[in-house]
Amino acid sequence: MTVHNPSPPTSDDGWWRSAAIYQVYLRSFADANGDGIGDLAGLRERLPYLRDLGVDALWLTPFYPSPMIDGGYDVADYRDIDPMFGTLTEFDDVIVAAHAIGLRIIVDLVPNHTSNAHPWFQAALAAAPGSLERARYHFAAGRGAAGELPPNDWESIFGGPAWTRLPDGQWYLHLFDSAQPDLNWRNPEVRAEFEDVLRFWLDRGVDGFRIDVAHGMIKAEGLPDVGFGQQTGQRQVELLGKSRLPYFDQDEVHDIYRAWRPILDSYPGGRMAVAEAWAETPQRLARYISPDELHQAFSFDFLDAHWSADSFRKVIDSALAESAVINAPTTWVLSNHDKQRHVTRYGDGPAGLRRARAAALLMLALPGCAYVYQGEELGLPEVLDLPDDLRQDPQYLRTGQSRDGCRVPIPWSGKLAPYGFSPAGSTPSWLPAPDTWRELSVAAQTGVPDSTLELYRTALRIRRTHPALSTAAAQIVWEETRPGILAFTRAAGGTTLTCVVNIGDAPLVSTEYGELLVASTALTREGSGYLIPVDAAAWFERC
Repeated sequence: MTVHNPSPPTSDDGWWRSAAIYQVYLRSFADANGDGIGDLAGLRERLPYLRDLGVDALWLTPFYPSPMIDGGYDVADYRDIDPMFGTLTEFDDVIVAAHAIGLRIIVDLVPNHTSNAHPWFQAALAAAPGSLERARYHFAAGRGAAGELPPNDWESIFGGPAWTRLPDGQWYLHLFDSAQPDLNWRNPEVRAEFEDVLRFWLDRGVDGFRIDVAHGMIKAEGLPDVGFGQQTGQRQVELLGKSRLPYFDQDEVHDIYRAWRPILDSYPGGRMAVAEAWAETPQRLARYISPDELHQAFSFDFLDAHWSADSFRKVIDSALAESAVINAPTTWVLSNHDKQRHVTRYGDGPAGLRRARAAALLMLALPGCAYVYQGEELGLPEVLDLPDDLRQDPQYLRTGQSRDGCRVPIPWSGKLAPYGFSPAGSTPSWLPAPDTWRELSVAAQTGVPDSTLELYRTALRIRRTHPALSTAAAQIVWEETRPGILAFTRAAGGTTLTCVVNIGDAPLVSTEYGELLVASTALTREGSGYLIPVDAAAWFERC
């Protein structure tokens, strides 16, 4: 293998502590070859846009060979590129081009399960019960007189039982789709395989990994029942992040990350890993970012916070307190490929957009790392009216709930769909964009002072250069104010930045915060200060 440029853009080992990282859902970012599906060549062409947006790194969703039952989170080969996205050479070219303009690359790693098309699982299907091939996964005999019942009461996150029976009578475990069999991480062969996979991509120059289902992998000994499920009127997935399940957040999972950390540390330039982890308490979540484990864990409590000052303050205080104990950065996120876009969650329409813009300034003013999901910088809402026959989320077939609406290809330019996502005359995009998105395209918003895109560009530029925001060390100090208002300061280098968010029921007059740097909506002067309307946020500076 020829590694073209494995070196990171800078030697700053702590870059991830205060970075702004942009999530690229590759299928929906940019299509260069005209087949209606985003690809690596399209990403490479759009790298200057991401540089100019002001982010520090990109997180790429899975691009591995896959049957695409779950959007690539069903991996058939962890060391190659699916032809729909390109080739390993094109991946190397993306690394080189990104590093050349100061962008780092984080790739998605899916260690909890493989595709049922993976050679290991195909070998397990061909092997007998009790074989070494089946020991890589979770195979078990069923319950009931003839083994006709699943081995336990575990449920799939996507709905229905977490077990599928084979013709030979054994059952195999899949906490997601039946095409995603769970690996047995108590098997040393599995652990050795993924340590090698880490090195494969680190050798190619990636700067980090997003660990899918990082709270999974280890299942409780004996595979005990949960004790309730759909038969009691509840779904086990409703406990995710609220209570410990026998298949999630087991203590032994941390042994895996303690083995991975020395591998990451052995490469130059601050190679890192971020956990997609759900835990029942902030204290248990903090364990994933202990000094000898992973570097970050998403704050999903922030994503799930209600549009209220009390909800946000509680989440922020809790996250900052736990991160301070272990000297790890907080990691904020408002939207991703699994969650409804926050414009829609916050009310949709003009009100939802106002709140989403204010939430962006809140997030980008907080210490730590911030993740931006592609299209949120354009103010994209969830697409709620996709034709049923075009939906591809496996969860939709089981529960009627679909994540496809946040995965529609983003608009770049033009008046007609797919708005520059593909070259003219191409195959229609894999999911259709609505007519209303012509006004939300990159081209339509570029240079428009009050557009959401220019708001993000301004805020990200200030975040990168302002002494109080560009370092994770500048912690927040809450300002005492009236109910419904969030106001905090961060100070460094003799300069203080104050973030004010009005989630109350009446406008707020700011008089003491200093010079206005940026606001989520146009502010009017009110005496010596500014009038901050409801559902708005602003940054002020005092020197």
